[in-house]
This record gives sequence, C-alpha cells and structure tokens, in this order.
Amino acid sequence: MLLRRKKSQIAVSLSLLMGMAFTATVNAEVSLQQAIEIQQSLLTLDTHLDTPANLVQPGFDIMARHSYDHDFNQVDVPRMQDGVLDGGFWAIYSSQGPLTEKGYQQSRDTAILRALAIHTMVSEHPKTFAFATDADQAAAIKAAGKHVVYMSIENAYPLGNDISLLETFYKLGVRMAGPVHFKNNQLGDSSTDPDGPKWGGLSPLGEQFVAEANRLGIVLDGSHAGDATVKDMMRLSKTPIMLSHSGSKAVYDHPRNVDDELLKQLAASGGVIQMNAYSSYLKKLPDNPKRSEAFKGFIAMMHESNGEADAAHYEKMQQLRRKIEHDYPAVSATFEDYMEHFLHTLKVVGPKHVGIGADWDGGGGVEGMMDVSSLPKITQRLLNEGYSKQDLADIWGLNALRVLKAADDYAKQPKLSQ
Repeated sequence: MLLRRKKSQIAVSLSLLMGMAFTATVNAEVSLQQAIEIQQSLLTLDTHLDTPANLVQPGFDIMARHSYDHDFNQVDVPRMQDGVLDGGFWAIYSSQGPLTEKGYQQSRDTAILRALAIHTMVSEHPKTFAFATDADQAAAIKAAGKHVVYMSIENAYPLGNDISLLETFYKLGVRMAGPVHFKNNQLGDSSTDPDGPKWGGLSPLGEQFVAEANRLGIVLDGSHAGDATVKDMMRLSKTPIMLSHSGSKAVYDHPRNVDDELLKQLAASGGVIQMNAYSSYLKKLPDNPKRSEAFKGFIAMMHESNGEADAAHYEKMQQLRRKIEHDYPAVSATFEDYMEHFLHTLKVVGPKHVGIGADWDGGGGVEGMMDVSSLPKITQRLLNEGYSKQDLADIWGLNALRVLKAADDYAKQPKLSQ
C-alpha cells in the first residue's frame, strides 16, 4: 500500500513538472532571431516606400548599404535583407503646385520620370528586383530570391484634368493610386489642407478618378484623404480600398489618422489599413522653433534644386541637414508609440484588415526602428502579443494582395455596354 502511494505521488509530481515545463514553453517569449526566421517564411511587403525619390539623387546606390545617421536614407538592398523585407509598393510622388495647366504638366513630367527611375532600378538589377502587376506574382518573385516591385502613385495631382492619363500610368505598372496629398486638389479634399475642405469629399472629377481606377484594376488609396473623401471612395468604389500609410485617431487625434468608426467601415467594406511610422502622426511632439527655423534654409535649397540637384548641390544639402540634426536633434516617437497604434487598430478591426506601410524615405521612422533593417521587431512584438503565424502572414502581405486581387478581378469582369 505504501509503495503504491509513493508511486502515485511520484506520478503526480512528474505530471506537474511536465505541465510546468509545457507552460513555460508556451509562455516563452519569441526572440528576435526566432522572429527573423519566422518572417523569412512569410511574404513581407510594405505598401508605401518613398525610396524612388532617392533613386534620382547623385551618389545614391540602391545596392549599397547606406546609413540614416549619415545620409538619411532608410531603404537599400542590404538593409532590406537585414529586415527581411521582400518589397512592396514603390511610390511615384511629385509635390503639388497650383491647380493650373502649367502646374499639372510640370508635376506630370516629374511623375513620369519617377516611374522611369523605378523601371531603371529593376532593369539595371534584374537578379535583385522584379516587377509585379498582379497579386499572384509576388510569391513567385520571393521564391526566385528577388525583391518585389509594385508601383503606386501618391497624390494624383499630376493627372491634371485628364483622367485618361491614369491609363498611361497603369501601362507603366501602377497598381495603386491616392487622389490627394497634403492639400486639396482638383480631385478632392486632403485631411491636412490648412484652408479646410473645398469639395466636401471627392470632387466631380475625383468621382471619375474612382471609376477609372476601378475600370483599370488600380487599388484606391485613401491615405492623406479627408474622412469625407475616404467615405466617398468607399461608397463609389466597386472594390475595397486601402489606406497605404495611416494611423489610429483613437490613440492620437491627428487629421492624418483614422477614427475607430471609419476603421470599422473600412473593414466592413473589405479594405485594409497599413500602419504608418511617421513620428508626428503617432504622438504630440515638443515644438522646436530653432530646428524649424534652421529647416527653412534646407527647404529653400530643396526648392532651388527642384528635386534634381547636381552632386555638389546635393552634398551641400546633406551637409546642412547633418548640421541641423547635430545642432537641433529631432525628438521622435518611439517604437512603443508605433506599436500602440498598431495594437489598438488590430483590436478594432482584426488582423485581416491591418498591414504595414511605414512611410520609409518619406518621413517615417521612430526611435528603435529608424530604417527597414529593424522590421523584425514588429514580427517579434506581434507574436509575443499572441498573434499567430497566419496572422503575421496576413498582416505582412496577404491582406494588401487580397485588395489588389479584388481590383484586378473586377477590372477583368465583362461589363455590360453602356
């Protein structure tokens, strides 16, 4: 009897120890190395890369390792490999000028040159990059060991009053386009125009823009658009829209961010929001008047070059920027601030409607994640928050590709003649 009791106690003790060991295994935090290995098995895309603006700058080589501290670039091939970034949407951006034919033509020419710069990057490095124009191509490009290059338009101001130009950009490879940027334009209202709304959403021409994007199979991008503009886009579009680089207004009430109600409407329509890492949209940052004043000189130098600086002028710009950063260092949001937006948005709409568009080379980057080499920290944090590998697969690429496929499928459907 005593022997049986001791055997029973030993069995219970072993069972408890095994249970404790199992619990410890389940609750063990994922290391950064483990996160990197998991991310390597996923298709990882960022839906807003402003790097094409760097492609035309003197001395920039996408194949060489750069440093944010030295030249303020955030995306290149070595750091993409470090950060396990397979690619994404490379943005064609041209700054907005006056709503005149001359302004439209100048912006159109700049936008076409940006598109050609992206094509040149791919053609010069065919073993490293490959174009993608539909959702199914991305996985095959990754399997071939190359980086994925989709193209997007940030701010459709270059179209002017000729919506048919959107087809020209479609033929160049564009598969996502947003109507506005910092200011209202001929297509609709921005979220940040200092003069407030002009159209109350999309303009009549903006409504034609939505219809043409649908016809072609271009995803509509609501980032930078005012809430009424986003609602008009969702109402009129035959396919889900994307917010390629936005944040949560519930976490920080900024016009560029989206409130929970609009997020729910976006998700209900099948759309996705891609989380932005632009510091001043993540939290209220302290004013720095001396830095702002110093930057006026830098901005003047930028305008002087009109985006096409020669090597000497560009180096002077870089030297001035480094001096400003040394004398009046920026205060940035932190990685935790970024994740607060990310986690809140996931709770509101779930992992089927959230992705990543950090605004690299366009102002994105936070303390602890200043370039693409740090992206596995997002994977690590989400896994440790309890999100699954399938959730990560959706967040890192499949959600955006689902929206792209919906746009393409609609465009290929036979339409009744009007």
